[in-house]
Amino acid sequence: MRNYLQKLKALSLIILLMVFSIAAAFAQGREISGTVLDATLKDPLPGVTVLIKGTTRGTTTDLDGRFSLTVQPGDQLLVFSFVGFTTQEIAIGNQSTFSVQLAEDIQSLQEAVVIGYGTQDKKEITSAVASVGAEQFNRGNFPNPTQLLQGKVAGLSVTRPGGNPNAQPTIRLRGISSFGATQSPLIVLDGVIGASIDAVDPNDIESFDVLKDASAAAIYGTRGAAGVILITTKKGAAKKGISSVTINSFGSAEQATNLIPVLSAQEFVERGGVNFGSVTNWRDEILQTAYNGTVNASVTGGFENTTFLASVNYRNNDGVVRGTNRETLNTRFNLNHGALNNRLRMNLNLAFTNTDGTSVNEEAVRYATIYNPTAPIFERDFNPAGETPAQREARLANANRNFGGYFQRSLFDFFNPVALINQQRFTDNFQNALYSYRVEFDLTDKITVASQFSQDRWTRQNTSFFSRQDFATGFGRFGQAGQNIENRNTTVWNGTVRFEDEIADRLNFTFLLGGETQIFERSQVWAASTRFLFDQGPNNLGAGGLRFGPGTDLRSEAERSVLNSVFGRANFNYNNTYFLSASLRAETFSGFGKENQTGLFPAVSAGADFTQIFDMGIFNQFKPRASFGVVGQLPPSPTLALGVFGNGNRIPLNPNEPVNSVFVGINQLSNPNPQLKWETTREFTVGLDFGLWNGKVTGQMDYYRRRIADLLFEVEVPIGAPNEFFPGNFYTAPTIWANLADLTSGGFEFLASVNNINLGNGINWTPSINFTIYQRARIGNIGVGSIGLPEIRRATPGSPGQNNNPIVWNKEGARVGDFWGPRLLGLTDGGEYILSGENPDEFERLGNGLPTGDFGFSNTFTYGNWDLNFLARGSFGHLIYNSFRGFYENADGASNTWNSVITRNTPTNPLVTSTPTFSDLYLERGDFLRLDNLQIGYNIPTRAANLNNLRVYGGVQNLFTITQFSGVDPEVRWEDTPNAFDRDPLAPGLERRNTYFLPRIWTMGLTLTFK
Repeated sequence: MRNYLQKLKALSLIILLMVFSIAAAFAQGREISGTVLDATLKDPLPGVTVLIKGTTRGTTTDLDGRFSLTVQPGDQLLVFSFVGFTTQEIAIGNQSTFSVQLAEDIQSLQEAVVIGYGTQDKKEITSAVASVGAEQFNRGNFPNPTQLLQGKVAGLSVTRPGGNPNAQPTIRLRGISSFGATQSPLIVLDGVIGASIDAVDPNDIESFDVLKDASAAAIYGTRGAAGVILITTKKGAAKKGISSVTINSFGSAEQATNLIPVLSAQEFVERGGVNFGSVTNWRDEILQTAYNGTVNASVTGGFENTTFLASVNYRNNDGVVRGTNRETLNTRFNLNHGALNNRLRMNLNLAFTNTDGTSVNEEAVRYATIYNPTAPIFERDFNPAGETPAQREARLANANRNFGGYFQRSLFDFFNPVALINQQRFTDNFQNALYSYRVEFDLTDKITVASQFSQDRWTRQNTSFFSRQDFATGFGRFGQAGQNIENRNTTVWNGTVRFEDEIADRLNFTFLLGGETQIFERSQVWAASTRFLFDQGPNNLGAGGLRFGPGTDLRSEAERSVLNSVFGRANFNYNNTYFLSASLRAETFSGFGKENQTGLFPAVSAGADFTQIFDMGIFNQFKPRASFGVVGQLPPSPTLALGVFGNGNRIPLNPNEPVNSVFVGINQLSNPNPQLKWETTREFTVGLDFGLWNGKVTGQMDYYRRRIADLLFEVEVPIGAPNEFFPGNFYTAPTIWANLADLTSGGFEFLASVNNINLGNGINWTPSINFTIYQRARIGNIGVGSIGLPEIRRATPGSPGQNNNPIVWNKEGARVGDFWGPRLLGLTDGGEYILSGENPDEFERLGNGLPTGDFGFSNTFTYGNWDLNFLARGSFGHLIYNSFRGFYENADGASNTWNSVITRNTPTNPLVTSTPTFSDLYLERGDFLRLDNLQIGYNIPTRAANLNNLRVYGGVQNLFTITQFSGVDPEVRWEDTPNAFDRDPLAPGLERRNTYFLPRIWTMGLTLTFK
């Protein structure tokens, strides 16, 4: 009921805002016009952006430098901006015509870019850094902030196969970066290192800065091994006494697309399937059109030397599968204050997020596709021939008592998907509180000291419930329920000293010195019980009669680790032409062996702007650069070097007192390794930043080579053999964590943007394209000491019949993610496989699950008060194992329990009659081009004194996809995710049978800004 009330509230607010907007927009404001010239050449400047300050209302100049625009009461300033020229603000007053001259801005590349522990002028950047502002973000319904960057940054992959609202995107920067440690870039939110992405709503973000190479990320040491994403949130208005309220509200409708074709009920029976006498479209029974609403409200203002922002963001996201939902409420308060003539600057950031997620059994998605189409939903709708009334009454009574009246049969892997959704329930509650305090003080004009303290407190509580009548799990256990509570606290304190001076003629020098402590704390509790007298849900686990045995759980754990660091960085700028940067960070981590707890991570980069040295013709910037850096990698747990102990069996020491004498034994789960140390990534990058025709075209390109040594990995060892990592001791557990693998990879990245192409008739176009070419990660060696692994096999397709057949083999000297198996040479007349090999010794390399390239093509069109934005995005070079075909397209007798899929890639003449076995038949090219999001908007002119901006917009996400892949979603799978808690980066390229349906999302919204 709560969700319905929230939806009603959101819908009511949207309707109220729309009614208000129509009433407020009852009349047009007055027209103004003018001309914009080059201050030096006195030539007209076409394509100049003219905006009313504080709004999105504006226009651009035509070929003659002319513009016209409607202004409203309360509009105060016009902002004229053009790449390569100084931005100019002019008061509107009572003027109707304007003559504006823009001066060339020789410092136009001094745009500040956020880097580690500060900012740097864009012109001085000598490493691979990409910046994305709010005006470049993807448009649409994106619950996760990183989705705003999808397709925007060369080398950055943000993927979320399927459309589960509770699934988090997979983020990879420059591909594979580890075997057993984290692969996701470090998030730094307003200077808070390692902040949870849940701590910020997409609507509150001002910009992203992505540190792509090791040189840029080395200032963060071990936490920057997979790259760094710096997020800057919006701040308050700087103008004294001015405050504004912005409300952005939109509603969306989602529908499932690209449903895999299956046999009709008649075709299924003709194929030999069991006929239960009904016709049921199971996907129609579990799917819905999901209607969702989002409301963002913020207040910004300033007084004296203080600015502030307060925001509230509410998002409701139902999934297209019934029973799935994600509801988030985020609040944020940012306060900035300057004192002592702004020599003392203080900043306070507070954020709190509460997210409630509801999920269904992921397998319901699979069964909705392949469950018998002649089976009814309820037992009462099954009418077998020859059944007597008494037999029917007994059958229905049994079904009502045991299965809640649902149709169920004791067949292998055969569960009613509607029953799964209604008789199982899974919830997730996330609460994230983030607060940070920062103070800066200018000791002199050249020396600034700063300190920041932050805590990121994250709590997750998830529950599971299986009804007594749930045939899949709860029936045999008289119900099952459980809870899991996890707490993570990260405390960070740092202090820095910054010195900046011109140490010689035209040679500017900036030096940063700092220290930092990071404390990581985590605790977790599990509890589950079975055998309930009644269905009571997961909030009364004591009602379960069994606390031990299958389906039960009672565990807890906690860990704490500390990372201490000192770091320094020096930047040199000679005559705005030659640039050099060098940094060094030393870190000590408590989770490594005693002799390997400290690591050094240096970096150096250099560049020169040739346009300041030579006449480069059409180039206004031509800055080649090169960089080299070393970063480390934290282990996935701080206890790996020590060895891990776990609980063993319950042992009664006195048989005569089986309760009072019971103790739990101890099992060693892994061996200690006091030699365990950092993974080390060394990366070399050469790049070029360029601008042409006074910045009309801008871009960058990078080529990088990366080598990762001493990868952390858990390997099996023989119990009783000498522990070579701990001399004098023996292996007492079956596994040990060790540094035992190397990887090498590389790639090429390209980005180019064209600013305001005038297409005539007042239409302007700003396109941007980026692409990445990956050189897939190659395994240099797998082994250390006497431990050697010629290959690591992963990714078993599963049951039935393919549980012991890993299809991804990671071989020494080969690429990560190679598929191995037999090739299909053909089919016999009877539809039997003709394979190139029958056993693993005869298998061949069939391809790779990782992409060789990504690309994104962003476009913005403006016409008067209209604007249109869209993104086309894609990946290529990757293969995907289509698991639906791999299990359910064959016409063998054993497969007649399930429905069969008939895709455009399914052999039909003849049909395959062999028992499903993996081969290249079920590997498909994943290359795709997708119109990812499209939005059209209109800024409604108003004359209301306090209504500064009124915008309506509509859009669509996932409008179409061009691909040869016949599964659910051709999106890249960087890792295997057979379930939400098991993620394997060594098994990419599998579309599992529980992949959530992919939705198409239609959106309509309204934005208002009040002064």
